[in-house]
Amino acid sequence: MLVAIVDDEAALREATESLLKSAGFDACSFGSAEDWLRSARRDQFGCLVLDVTLPGMSGLELQRHLAWSGCQLPIVFITANEDRDGQMAQALRANAVAYLQKPFCGENLLSAVRSAFGTRT
Repeated sequence: MLVAIVDDEAALREATESLLKSAGFDACSFGSAEDWLRSARRDQFGCLVLDVTLPGMSGLELQRHLAWSGCQLPIVFITANEDRDGQMAQALRANAVAYLQKPFCGENLLSAVRSAFGTRT
């Protein structure tokens, strides 16, 4: 159960990776959507923990890109920003598993990731 964490905040990536590993998940983190897209392991991930606001390609843009390419990778969105322009509704309509506001409770993230693996087809 390999989880990709994509967030531009290094401290949050490290903390999230540590949390997921302590719960028994394998996790790997990336600083941008483009870094994740270039990853040689991209097809091995079973879930994506994805920041909404990233430099370059945003999390929502990555979600659209994946959907367009036929990839149904479950996504748990995280964000520190207010829900501008209905981003939460947009993400959930496009089948995101969850949309968590930073700082989020670790158990809420773990629950969302477990749900992502449980709903993956």
